[in-house]
Amino acid sequence: MLPLWLAAKRRSDLNFCYRRPEIPAQRGLALKILTSWCWRGETGTVKDLSRSEIYLFKTIYFPNCCMLVVSGSIREMIGGNESCAAGPMPMSYLTCLTYILGEWTGVEDIEDYLSYAVYLLWVLFPLVAVFLLPGVLVILFYTSILLLHIYKRKNELKEAYSNDFWDGAKQMLATLWDGHGRIWHGYELHGAENIPEGPGLVVFYHGATPADCVYFMARLLIQKKRYCHVVADHFVFRLPGFKILLDAHGVLHGPKEECVNALKKGSLIAIAPGGVREALFSDEMYTIIWGNRKGFAQVAIDAKVPIIPMFTQNVREGVRTLGGIKILRSLYERIRLPIVPVYGGFPVKLRTFIGEPIPYEPNVTAEELTAKEI
Repeated sequence: MLPLWLAAKRRSDLNFCYRRPEIPAQRGLALKILTSWCWRGETGTVKDLSRSEIYLFKTIYFPNCCMLVVSGSIREMIGGNESCAAGPMPMSYLTCLTYILGEWTGVEDIEDYLSYAVYLLWVLFPLVAVFLLPGVLVILFYTSILLLHIYKRKNELKEAYSNDFWDGAKQMLATLWDGHGRIWHGYELHGAENIPEGPGLVVFYHGATPADCVYFMARLLIQKKRYCHVVADHFVFRLPGFKILLDAHGVLHGPKEECVNALKKGSLIAIAPGGVREALFSDEMYTIIWGNRKGFAQVAIDAKVPIIPMFTQNVREGVRTLGGIKILRSLYERIRLPIVPVYGGFPVKLRTFIGEPIPYEPNVTAEELTAKEI
């Protein structure tokens, strides 16, 4: 077995002496040593190489960070190791790393496997992206929670002297969410003049996410200085970290008595009668899934307030769900948790339209009022 050694005269004028070892492990080690010199940006002369090895060094092995000077023609290098000038051969980092990976793993034609992996990555990237983009809303929610904690910590001493401790926080979060709505969806609010000065019940279609309702609340607070409370599903109150967010915005749990009392105090309340079921299992035809839910109409009658219809255009085009899978629907009806995957987060144009209020009429029943709303 021939010895393996690598020598350098001096840093500015390196001579690589590479003798061909018979053991593949030593050959691989020699290539790694040469690569380590290559990565430091050195140049040198390679001797005692076969035809295939010359091709390897000239076309595959060395990246752009170095210029390998191969001395001698192929025939001369195989025979007498005589030298003649040859130009530098710049190579890409990816090519170098591919060959090193092949040497370490021992996998033949590893370039083909890597090319296939890159191809799959490009094919699957849009599919992965559409499931990850809705996560931006989750990030925004938890960013809001973090800002509320900072706000609370900073203003604890003012709490005893403030009428509403969370006023500044609401303005801050309204700016955050309205900015996201403007940039990502070009959000617009139309018909805000239809919202009465006094109490009212805003009834809206529930998209796959509540983003449109949050945008509406933010824009209304910025433009009209009017805050709108919202009724949320039970599971929202069990989400980790959400308590401070729900407390700051006065989110209601949903009992009729609580909603009636808030309306009698002059509050504006938004509610989606379809709830989570409508969010997850409605479709691109905007099918209303209210079932026999008429409680919102009874709340409006008991509180003697008008109902304000609201709808956001393209809300189903922005984010969609896999609610068409029957087993997911059956599972939801059993455990009542939103386990249906959502996808999308596309930057579609969102326009929220506020309809004319349906005034309170003492002689109208909840069924009749629900029929008017639909």
